[in-house]
Amino acid sequence: MEWILQSDRLGFRKITKGDFNNLCAFLQDIEVMYAWDHAFSDEEVKEWIDKNLKRYKQDGFSYFAAIEKETGKFIGVIGPMIDSIEGVSYIEIAYILDKVFWGKGYAIEGAEACMKYAFNELKAEKVIAQIRPDNLASCKVAEKIGMKIEGEFMKHYRGRDILHLIYSRSQ
Repeated sequence: MEWILQSDRLGFRKITKGDFNNLCAFLQDIEVMYAWDHAFSDEEVKEWIDKNLKRYKQDGFSYFAAIEKETGKFIGVIGPMIDSIEGVSYIEIAYILDKVFWGKGYAIEGAEACMKYAFNELKAEKVIAQIRPDNLASCKVAEKIGMKIEGEFMKHYRGRDILHLIYSRSQ
């Protein structure tokens, strides 16, 4: 397999339409998707894939499929992407892992690898993460990779305004 980037235990590649079933395993799990307040339908998973394929064409990167190198298992998605907060564009690191892989250090390892990719390959000067304050596990991941809270904002999603912390780390 040709990886876009690698960490010790993970390989990262672009998501494809063929990943639908692997993505459904966690995008349709409300326990995993609690930060979104809903599990995705089949149609929403297809739209999510299409959105990321569009980001690859437009930006050259987005969420990557995170694959456990030793077993070949699809453990989740982790990647850098361009997002906008109050009209300002940033490169952010985002991650969603299948819950069977929680607690194994994969989010930290993958987020750190993607942060290095953003700094070294994408030439980002600063990388952010948008995290709900009650998503303690994701807050810990951001802190363990050297990010600090620099602010907060209200993100409008599905008709609601939801408070998000802005974590950041500079080169």
